[in-house]
Amino acid sequence: MTNPSGDEPGFALPLLLFAGFRTLIDRLHAELAAQGHPDLRPAHGFALQAIGRAGTTASELGRRLGVSKQAAGKTADRLEALGYVERVDDTHDARRKLVRLTPHGVDALVRSAQIFDELRAEWAQTLGPQRLRDMEAGLRTMTPGNFFRLDAPGWFTS
Repeated sequence: MTNPSGDEPGFALPLLLFAGFRTLIDRLHAELAAQGHPDLRPAHGFALQAIGRAGTTASELGRRLGVSKQAAGKTADRLEALGYVERVDDTHDARRKLVRLTPHGVDALVRSAQIFDELRAEWAQTLGPQRLRDMEAGLRTMTPGNFFRLDAPGWFTS
């Protein structure tokens, strides 16, 4: 259904944006599974990004993901069981434990970056490089400066 002006209805925009996001994420995870990471789920990707190379505490992980410390702890437990993270003593505060990426976790992030580059190249081939750059520029214009937020898991469930 289009408006009399020929434009899509307003509700179609977020659905199309989400469909594009979902298409990219589903393709990413299919390729990650083929490359040795079959147990990773989209929420795990947000968590691995939030943990980062320096590691973090469960409390900070929860803040970054927009979930409770307990929910972040459960996510860290699952990632630890899968071999993507480990818990280590914080050298700055003996009372704290850090959640830190293992080499397997780093490998997943490195492969994800490579796969996203390949997927972007496919989009550029299909849409045309300039059209894709224009779409990205338009999205940057319309999104806040901190658009790389990792709190989508908490946002979807709150």
